[in-house]
Amino acid sequence: MKKNREVLTMLKEAAILFGITLIAGLLLGFVYELTKEPIRIQKEKAIAAACQKVFTQADDFKATEYFPTVQLKTELKERGVEIGTVFEASSQGNLLGYVVESTSGEGYGGDIVLYVGVTVDGKLNDISILTISETPGLGMLAEKVLVPQYHEKKVEQFTYTKTGSTSDSEIDAISGATITTEAVNHAVNAALKVVGELVQGGAMDE
Repeated sequence: MKKNREVLTMLKEAAILFGITLIAGLLLGFVYELTKEPIRIQKEKAIAAACQKVFTQADDFKATEYFPTVQLKTELKERGVEIGTVFEASSQGNLLGYVVESTSGEGYGGDIVLYVGVTVDGKLNDISILTISETPGLGMLAEKVLVPQYHEKKVEQFTYTKTGSTSDSEIDAISGATITTEAVNHAVNAALKVVGELVQGGAMDE
C-alpha cells in the first residue's frame, strides 16, 4: 500500500510539473508571436536609419545579391568578419554606391555590427555601429572615438596606430581597447573590399 501511495504521489507530481511546463511553453509561444512583428519592424527601422546615416545623399536603398570571391571569403574567415545584406544606395534612380552590413565576431564583448557606406569611386562616406557590447569606458567609446575617423576617407584599406595617425589610412586606436579597434577596422576594410568587387563587375563565385 505504501509503495502504491508513493507511486501515485510521484505520478501526481509529474503531472503537475508537466502541466506547469506546458503552460509556460504556451505562454512563451504567445509572447513570442505577440512581439515578433514589433521586433521585426523596429529592426527594419534601425537598418533604414543606419543606411541613411552613412549615405545621406541617397533616397533609396535596395538589397542586392552579392557573392564574395573565394579569395575574399578566405580573408573574411581569417579576420572573423561576416558580410550580411548589401544595399544599392541610389538617388533619383542613379547609383551612388553601396551600404554594406559587416559584422566582426572578434569584438571583446561579442559581435560588432557595422553599416558602411561607400561610393562607387571608393570613398567611405561614414560608418554606423548598429550593435556593440564592449567594455564601458573603453570599447564602448568606439562610436565617439573611431566612427568620426572614417568620415569621407578614400583609401584602399585602413590600419590603426597607438602613436597618432599620420595619414588618412591610419586610425587612432581607442586607448586600452585595441581588440575593439581591430575588430571595427577589420569590418570596415571588409566592406571596402566588397564594394571594390561590386564596382569591378560583381563577384559571382559561390
